[in-house]
Amino acid sequence: MDLKDQLKNLFPEHKFETPKAEEKPDIWLQEEPLICKYEKRKGKPITIIEGYNGAVSDFKKLAKEIKTFLSVGGSFKDEKIIIQGDYRNQIMQLLKDKGFKTKRVGG
Repeated sequence: MDLKDQLKNLFPEHKFETPKAEEKPDIWLQEEPLICKYEKRKGKPITIIEGYNGAVSDFKKLAKEIKTFLSVGGSFKDEKIIIQGDYRNQIMQLLKDKGFKTKRVGG
């Protein structure tokens, strides 16, 4: 029986809290802004995010987070995140909340 179990026996109604570790961003934040632009390909709107200088794996994680957050399809090709649809405002707000600087290009 360790100390925690003994304390639980002595103080059954007390709720013990585990110390929380500081959350570090799992994605490298860069100084230069990410470029968020709008295009039409084959008549369908898409949003492109480019300009990330960090590791490719971090950019892929970011792509997955954006696609999950918006519940849309997309892909990661040629160091660009391609999202189906015009979601520039939502994407830029999400990136700002994460600590990235963004720049809107294309209308």
